[in-house]
Amino acid sequence: MSPIGIIGGSGFYKLVGIEGPQKVHIDTPFGEVIATRGYLSNKEVIFIPRHGEDHTIPPHKINYHANAYAMYKLQVEKVIATSAVGSMRKDLKPGDFVLPDQIIDFTKSRRYTFFDGDFAIQLKSGELRAGVYHVDATEPYCRELRKIIYQVGKEMGLKIHFGGTYVCTEGPRFETPAEIKFFRKIGGDIVGMTNSPEVFLFKELNICYALICVVTNYAAGMQKKVSHEEVLEIFKRRSEVLADLIRRVVAKL
Repeated sequence: MSPIGIIGGSGFYKLVGIEGPQKVHIDTPFGEVIATRGYLSNKEVIFIPRHGEDHTIPPHKINYHANAYAMYKLQVEKVIATSAVGSMRKDLKPGDFVLPDQIIDFTKSRRYTFFDGDFAIQLKSGELRAGVYHVDATEPYCRELRKIIYQVGKEMGLKIHFGGTYVCTEGPRFETPAEIKFFRKIGGDIVGMTNSPEVFLFKELNICYALICVVTNYAAGMQKKVSHEEVLEIFKRRSEVLADLIRRVVAKL
């Protein structure tokens, strides 16, 4: 059985409960990735903290290509990622979980694809992707994996929402109230800084990818002020539940 990939977002820098953890250094064409390899619910897992173990990497400087390719190189077929997000809907409250099914990308300076003319990869299906490749993004997130996460979340009695549109901004600053007002008008539900190009890179590699978002605050203009400290504090309160959710999901895969 192939390992299961887990990517930790803000506030989720270590995988609680992992057995026999070992640091592994993975060389990729895009740079080295340091990951933790071990077992969770008797399944092999590969864990990468997106921002580094001490949150030293800002959203616009994350090596998304290296992280995704490292998972591919280790033959990961399913990835569960986490993210702290702001809510643009009153019914998506701090502490809730959201499993987005769509994304709107408002980042500005990132490299968005493996296939910009000079890269080739042989997929497990035997398909060769090379040169310029246009990936279908009708379903950015893996429906089957999202269904399993939602089912487990409901069994745990969590306030978990199946579906929603994630708006990805450049960061590292938070958004302005005017930006949030615009994002709400075009159909955005939650806002974050890290899911593009991450979700699309896994799509290009044919790796099933789902994102568990933890709502940590209401977006700018919907509450008095937004701070990074508040985001981490709310996420910390939900981190044990999130770790338990991931452990139970892994057990079902």
